[in-house]
Amino acid sequence: MGMGDKEDRRFGPYGFDEFLRVAEEFHGAVAPGLILGGYMVEMAKSQIPDGVLYDAISETASCLPDAIQLLTPCTIGNGWLKVIDLGLYALSLFDKYTGEGIRVSLDQGKLAPYREIRAWYFKLKEKRDQDLRLIVEEIRKAGEKILAMRKIRVSPGILGKTGKGEIGVCPACQEGYPVKHGATCLSCQGGSPYVPRGRDPA
Repeated sequence: MGMGDKEDRRFGPYGFDEFLRVAEEFHGAVAPGLILGGYMVEMAKSQIPDGVLYDAISETASCLPDAIQLLTPCTIGNGWLKVIDLGLYALSLFDKYTGEGIRVSLDQGKLAPYREIRAWYFKLKEKRDQDLRLIVEEIRKAGEKILAMRKIRVSPGILGKTGKGEIGVCPACQEGYPVKHGATCLSCQGGSPYVPRGRDPA
């Protein structure tokens, strides 16, 4: 059996069907991007030497961060996973000290035999017209065959964990914030995602 075969493939401690269940519980739904991400994470992990402490980058905010968090020690919360949303379906695992690592991406040139995956990825069908079961089955059959892998070195500015630094009290809102952000917190500088009180959303 090949690496893409259901019976052969392991996703961390999970077999294929168990990974589907765990992914659905974590993500809220069985998402093709997360299942494909499982193959991508395992492909990258297979190239990281035992004992190497690694960090991760997801080049999209969709689905891949959850695959990384499910199958590696890297999470957004512990700072070992960085989401740099380039809109590319790719991820990297790299030595957290040297920056040397592996990038895995979806290879568009290998999708021709996989009509359902191609239609899902390129949005050739409306979501309501997609057959999730067929997409997942094609991902299971394709496995690593539709992925590309290359060695990378991460930019020095990405390495390491950036601390918050000194914490002060924002003079405008009275909340604690990193002083390095300026005279007031980023929210009070106009970065708040919320509508100011007393105003109706447009």
